Amino acid sequence: MNDKKPYLRYLPVMALVAFLLLFPAISRNRYYIGVMTDVGLYTIIVIGLNLLMGYAGQISLGHAGFFGIGAYCSGLLSVKLGISPWVTIIAAVIFTAGFAYLIGIPTLKLRGHYLAMATLGFGEVIFVVLSKLDWLTGDTSGLLGIKPLSIGRIQFDSDFAIGQYSLAWIVALAILILSLNITDSRVGRAFRAIHGSEIAASGMGVNIARYKIQVFVLSAVYAAIAGGLYAHFRWFIGYPTFHLKTSIKLVTMVVVGGLGNIWGAVLGAILLTWLPEWLTAAAEYDIMVYGILLMLVMIFIPDGLAGRFSKLVERIMSRDTGDFPSSPDMQVEESD
Repeated sequence: MNDKKPYLRYLPVMALVAFLLLFPAISRNRYYIGVMTDVGLYTIIVIGLNLLMGYAGQISLGHAGFFGIGAYCSGLLSVKLGISPWVTIIAAVIFTAGFAYLIGIPTLKLRGHYLAMATLGFGEVIFVVLSKLDWLTGDTSGLLGIKPLSIGRIQFDSDFAIGQYSLAWIVALAILILSLNITDSRVGRAFRAIHGSEIAASGMGVNIARYKIQVFVLSAVYAAIAGGLYAHFRWFIGYPTFHLKTSIKLVTMVVVGGLGNIWGAVLGAILLTWLPEWLTAAAEYDIMVYGILLMLVMIFIPDGLAGRFSKLVERIMSRDTGDFPSSPDMQVEESD
């Protein structure tokens, strides 16, 4: 379908941009704009996690740790050294990338549930470390006094919600387009080969260890970018934000949206960020809700929302063009 009409590939991006431009005018509610800003930040993280899990087939239950490292590193540099937030975010990304590289070398030698347990342990270690930084932050609850991002006299503070919303989604869209190009490249094909069979991929000349490290570090970099933006949007960060619950929420976003589909990251982030707003009465049971939702999706929609939606679009397009998918009986007749 995309070979006949290449412009169709860009329609989802155009539709998302149109929705993002119209949303502030339609809602006119600062709180809802703030929720959509969070959606943008989660989208950044979940795109990276989808590359890791959905494309390369590597499980991670500790990505909240990279989110927290990016947030705390950028926030501390800003508060303690007075460095520009733009510079601190870059520094946080570089530090997180190096840290992910060192962690990834031994961790990614594991497979299956062993890898899941290792990343789970990593996330918990980071959470404990962040909770014990009161000697550095000066407060037992977290880090206060983080400088907001600014361009000239324009500050992206809480009074400029539309500015935070715009910045978050500009970064998210840039990462979305970059990741779409990665998945269509030789690197993306290598990721899918590793996911399909590491033995077969190795036999075809794919450097398994190198590509695993690359996608792991890339996903950590995305999480660090989101963490840096989060810190300077909030002015305050608390370590409970980066608990195991957040990692489970991120994984649920990937699975519900659609493993191995970049657009699934966007859909999963939108649904799972807005879900607590719709279920305020059941806020104490959000993990249970995520678990049930994850189970239902795995049983009834294993390819996620994006996969189901893309199949629906393909059916509609095939009806319009008359290119109906042939049945197995028709394929046998054609081969005869």
